[in-house]
Order: sequence, then C-alpha cells, then structure tokens
Amino acid sequence: MPRPPKAREALLAAYRDLLVSEGERAATMDAVAARAGVSKGGLLYHFKSKDALAEALLAALRDAAELDRERMAADPEGPARYFVRTSVNSGTDMDALFVAAVRLAQTGHAGALAVLEEIDAAWLELIRREVPNPAIATAVMLMGEGLYHYSSLAGSWPEKTFGTSVGELLAVVDRLSGRTGKGPGTA
Repeated sequence: MPRPPKAREALLAAYRDLLVSEGERAATMDAVAARAGVSKGGLLYHFKSKDALAEALLAALRDAAELDRERMAADPEGPARYFVRTSVNSGTDMDALFVAAVRLAQTGHAGALAVLEEIDAAWLELIRREVPNPAIATAVMLMGEGLYHYSSLAGSWPEKTFGTSVGELLAVVDRLSGRTGKGPGTA
C-alpha cells in the first residue's frame, strides 16, 4: 500500500492535535488547514468533510491499537501486566489518537464511541485469556484505565497523587491473577 501524501498526514495530525488541545468545536476545516499549512482546497482534496477527517483519525487509531494488541499478546509478562504497565499516557502517537477519539466521543460521535468500545473489548479479551475470572480481568482493565485517565490529566500522575508506583500496581495484578514465584511476569 502506498504511503499517504505528506499533506494528508499533516492534515490528519493537525486535526488530531486540535481535538486534543482545543476540542471538537475548535477543529474546524479552516483551523485544520491553517494548522497544517495547507490550503483549504488541499484539505478538501484529501478530506471532503469533517466526517472524513474523523473517519481517517479513527482508522489510524484502529491501526495503532491493533499493533498495541499484537505487542500485548506477545509480551513475555502477559497481557494483564502489559496493559497496566503501558497504561500511562507517555505522549505517543497512539496516546494522541486515543485522546482525540475520546474528545470526539464526548460530543456523542457514534463512530468514535464504537471504535473506543471495540478497542476496550479487544484489550479486555486478551486480559481474559490470561485471567479467566471475569471480575478480576475487569479489575485489571479498570486499573489500567484509571492510570491512563490520571496520567492524561495536567498535573501530577497517580504515583504522586496516590503514593503508589506502577511496580506496586503490577504486584497487585500478580496477586489478583494468582501469579506466584519469581521470574518473568512477577514483580
């Protein structure tokens, strides 16, 4: 598959960044074109509408989430530990795509809501393969989601706020999922 043109990438990045920093209402077609340094005609060549921009953003998030699930499934420590360990917003492209999709979902955007639910369900399915108890698997999922939420906010992240490190939370994951002993997958 050929690489998308640089203007298309710049426009999509501008849309993503506007959603993250200013919200859906500020991510107008004019604002996206201006931020990307592309003419309005150039924007319309690549994206006929704001809906087309949103669809492209959600497709990019799906692709990034698929790669993340592949890493999660292959992680030697297991999906549960991987999920919690990587559930700190570290400013990656996937983080920006995820936050942008959340901003769309907050406006009731049905496509964004569906993609976010799809991604969460796929992550939870991987955790459930390792942790068959549904309540424990859900607790692990919610632990990671909480970490992500707090680390996405401005200010101090959970370690400073709650006095608990990610390593300590991984030890809780191990206890909840019944892991014992030392070696890969134990704290």
